[in-house]
Amino acid sequence: MNAVRNFFHSIRVRLGRLPRWAQLVLWALLVLLVYLLPIINPPFLTTTGSDFGAVLFSCAMYSLVAIGLNIVIGYAGLLDLGYIGFFAIGAYTVGMLGSAHATLPLILLVPAAIIVTMISGVLLGAPTLRVRGDYLAIVTLGFGEIVRLVLVNSGWSNGNRGISNIPTPPSIELFDIPHISWQGLTAFVDLETTTTFLKFSVTDSVPYYWLTLTLVLIVLFLDWLMQNSRVGRAWEATREDEDAAELMGVPTFRFKLLAFATGAAIGGLSGAMFATKQQFINPENFTIIYSVLFVAMVVVGGQGNRWGVVFAAVLLTWAPEKFRFLADGRFFLFGILLMALAIFRPQGLIPPKRTVRARKAEEEETEILEEGHAHA
Repeated sequence: MNAVRNFFHSIRVRLGRLPRWAQLVLWALLVLLVYLLPIINPPFLTTTGSDFGAVLFSCAMYSLVAIGLNIVIGYAGLLDLGYIGFFAIGAYTVGMLGSAHATLPLILLVPAAIIVTMISGVLLGAPTLRVRGDYLAIVTLGFGEIVRLVLVNSGWSNGNRGISNIPTPPSIELFDIPHISWQGLTAFVDLETTTTFLKFSVTDSVPYYWLTLTLVLIVLFLDWLMQNSRVGRAWEATREDEDAAELMGVPTFRFKLLAFATGAAIGGLSGAMFATKQQFINPENFTIIYSVLFVAMVVVGGQGNRWGVVFAAVLLTWAPEKFRFLADGRFFLFGILLMALAIFRPQGLIPPKRTVRARKAEEEETEILEEGHAHA
């Protein structure tokens, strides 16, 4: 593990020594490569048993979820086990206002989903954020299940029948892009398999992936701005020691409520993307097990590290599809790997720098104390 960490650290140091323009060019090329993944179909990454474009869309959608939940858990230190409730509210807002009870265009439905879920976060957080730890986890867990039961038993949500004919983004259909096919390590241009740029249809998930990936990049930028602002510092102080933050004049309840509302809004945005892609939703899409998966993405990636949670969201979405040939054995393997991670890497795959510094300082302090006892 130390060898891997040192390897990535050396790469980061070398990249940091490059001129600013060279770093920007490398980032632009990396982003372009990520956009082109469903077109070039890399042989070691593509999922042969599933539509690779659909898998990449799921990766992007769950990355949005992980970023939003990371604000709640990683930044503010609030254990939310009912995040699927906000995801469901965002999806049903699009479904009900776009199909079941109205016919609004998607350009209005997505902001509506964000606003409704943000209000839901405030309504849930205002009475419950005065409790901490396990009590907050229990309350949020109940919230997620209550949302699902309300959707099941309410006539206005069509119950278990769900909502269909959910509107899709408007298609422009500019030009066709041929895919790359591979025979071993030899690439060929497949003119029969194409993606029409900005044509949103049931048969092709690639435009949905591009749209959701663009939203992920925007949200990542806004997340970076928030974390490096006064708000982010207040969240960190609240997470580390809420009582000490209060004594220093930080209105912790207000900032916890802001984190809850912000995370809920991003959850609503991801739910809206899910609904417009699926074009059909019902309460079975929003069971409590998804909340556990969302928390796992944050914990596995490294609480408080936006890149870590995005990587974990992609990994935990892509890996089950890549290893689909293992059938149910892949879930057993997934559980074993989670146990190993909890034992050998409890801080996550890519922990934030503050966690690494704190752990290093603790190890150095332990070594000094051991040396002192040895000399004594």
